[in-house]
Formats: sequence, C-alpha cells, structure tokens
Amino acid sequence: MVISAIKMSSKGQVVIPRVIRNAINAEEGTLFIVINKGNTIVLEKVKVPTKDEVIRNLEKISLEGQKNAERLGIKESDVPGIIEKYRRSKRNESNSRY
Repeated sequence: MVISAIKMSSKGQVVIPRVIRNAINAEEGTLFIVINKGNTIVLEKVKVPTKDEVIRNLEKISLEGQKNAERLGIKESDVPGIIEKYRRSKRNESNSRY
C-alpha cells in the first residue's frame, strides 16, 4: 500500500501520484467511482469492458434466449407478435396511471 499527501486545487482537482497510477495501471481517461465515507474519499477504478468482452457477453445472452425460446416452443416468427403485445400492455399500463 502506498500512502501519499496531495493538495486540492482551487478548482477542486487532485492529482493521483504517479506511483499509485502505475500501481493500478491508470492512464489518461481512466474512469473512477468516487465514494464519500464520512471524512474519507475513496476512488475506485471502473473496469470498462472491451468490445470483444461485450460481444462475447451479448452472444452468451443471445444463446440463453434462444435456448429458453426453444424450451417454451417460441418460434422466430412469433417474436414480432410477442413484442407488439408487450408494447401494448406497457402503453395501457402508462395510460392507466393518469
């Protein structure tokens, strides 16, 4: 663990020391979540998935959806009707709130 004292600028900016940036592989554009815990501020690096990871995850979700559709006996030709029925129910739901 590295501990370092830093100073906040008049604009509220702080610089994360190079040794800490290197330790967590942070570079320009790295996203962080800022968490306030009482008198403590925590910066947590956000892991942004790569394009390949997103594609793999979407393919996995698609395959699960296909398996569920097969198990339920839903054909591809049934999908437009299912979508329209869902949209209609959502429209009716939102209209009934007013």
